[in-house]
Amino acid sequence: MSPTPNSIVSSLQRSGRFINSLIAALTIVGEQLFSSFTFRCPCQVGKNFYYGSTFLVIPALILLVAGYALRSQMWTISSEYCCSCAPPHRRISPLEHKLACLRFFSITGRALVAPLTWLAVTLLTGTYYECAASEFASVDHYPVFDNVSARKQKEILAGFPCCKSAPPDMILVRDEVALLHRYHSQMLGWILITLATIAVLISCCLARCCSPLTSLQHYYWTNHLHNEKELFEQAAEQHSRFLTMQRLKKLFGLVPGNEDIKHIRIPSCQDWREISAPSLLCMGDDLQGHYSFLGDRVDEDKEESRSRGIELKP
Repeated sequence: MSPTPNSIVSSLQRSGRFINSLIAALTIVGEQLFSSFTFRCPCQVGKNFYYGSTFLVIPALILLVAGYALRSQMWTISSEYCCSCAPPHRRISPLEHKLACLRFFSITGRALVAPLTWLAVTLLTGTYYECAASEFASVDHYPVFDNVSARKQKEILAGFPCCKSAPPDMILVRDEVALLHRYHSQMLGWILITLATIAVLISCCLARCCSPLTSLQHYYWTNHLHNEKELFEQAAEQHSRFLTMQRLKKLFGLVPGNEDIKHIRIPSCQDWREISAPSLLCMGDDLQGHYSFLGDRVDEDKEESRSRGIELKP
């Protein structure tokens, strides 16, 4: 049986390596575009450090928060294990706690892909670091700075990232300082990549060693979660659609999409007031909670006494 495009897309979506590679590639492209069209070093004393550091760190933090927020499993764990409104009578076994921790570490690993890629690419490029560290370069060993005051020296150093701000006799110094900053930035980038690689290797080993599941059980559990989510969404959509159609039929006397309509019901003012009242979702001790604003408020036995209907003659 040849694979269909839908099966190929589904398989790629379930592949963690493909998702991580795609996120890293998009982050690299976004950083290049961001650096080309947005970043402009102010080349002023007291502003270079904050401006360069902001472009270096803040996007990484935003990507980290977005990485957590865009993971549906994160909200599932929060609602099931961390939310105070969870049912108090539900007891969570130690095995469930371990599996939840395993899922959280997996989510954290994927959420760190984008910010670590951003930091690594920006450090290897060196543009942001060069702007941020321009004022703090050590140039006392250059004779050209012997008769320059400390304040004037900072102004000259702050203007090095902008080629127009460097005096003609300091072009050589500017180029050497730029190479030094590029060296420091790229060294930090490679150190970050090395540490991240080691951390990924150690975390994967620890996750497998501390996991209560064997490799085959983990594979089965991962597929089970994916199939459970997919089938639950399909069943929930079908169930909610059928339930809503039944309640709309009670309220209006017809089913949407049905062309053979012989009788319709006109909701009373009381019906409109009742269906407009907010209802809670399984927050009480009722055996069945209210699933929508329609609720089950229309009583079929009293429909004729509470509102009037119209017969539609063919």
